[in-house]
Amino acid sequence: MPVPGEHDRLRVVLVSTRNPLNIGAAARAMSNFGFRHLRVVNPYEAAFREARSAVGASALLKSASEYTSLAEAVADCALVVGTTTARHRELQHPLRGLEEGARLIRKLASGRVALLFGSEKRGLSNHDLSYCHWLVRIPTHDEHSSMNLGQAVAVCLYELARGARKKGLPKQLRATERLQKNDSAAAGQLERITAMLLDALCASGYLKPQPGASTEEKVRRLIRHLNLPASDAELWLGMLRQMVWKMRSGKELKE
Repeated sequence: MPVPGEHDRLRVVLVSTRNPLNIGAAARAMSNFGFRHLRVVNPYEAAFREARSAVGASALLKSASEYTSLAEAVADCALVVGTTTARHRELQHPLRGLEEGARLIRKLASGRVALLFGSEKRGLSNHDLSYCHWLVRIPTHDEHSSMNLGQAVAVCLYELARGARKKGLPKQLRATERLQKNDSAAAGQLERITAMLLDALCASGYLKPQPGASTEEKVRRLIRHLNLPASDAELWLGMLRQMVWKMRSGKELKE
């Protein structure tokens, strides 16, 4: 089992969940495995805190944090991992099996970790996925790959909780370990860099003003692939701000 500190680092984030009973089942699974921090983003039913399915986890459910946007829900997290069935869609992120993903979460993340689950009907949208560093997939049977949300949460948390001591990471993951192990920039910092980079790209003429959602998602993914340490995030923001100011002030002088 993980030590209490490892339990405290994880935030289970449910995005646009439709059925209050599923939120209750997720809370019960969290209580079963010793995880305490539940966050919900735009839940379909406001009365989810009273879900009868949260057997033994009513206190955890009542203390769940509610957000209107995913950006807010993960702003303080250094690592954001999405879950997906990876069926019938083109993914723009590294995809890892659950066992490997759980091992990386335990070994690499020094700050808070957000584990994202999408709505029962559609899962995580492309916009939701753009906030993720990488994705995990539960190895379900190809002919019946979808799982109940509460079950999916339970399976993922079980894999994290069992925390079996295993030999070192495969060689191909060591570079990722070096980049993410220490002091990674929080998602909120990365989102500010994303917004400033979009401003710079628009000011330079590389992008048209008010770029579309798909362009914004691509830039957001690009920033997360850099695996910036927190110590570099403010430097990036400062450089981008100066670039935007210079380009815009120069344009104003010409006009």
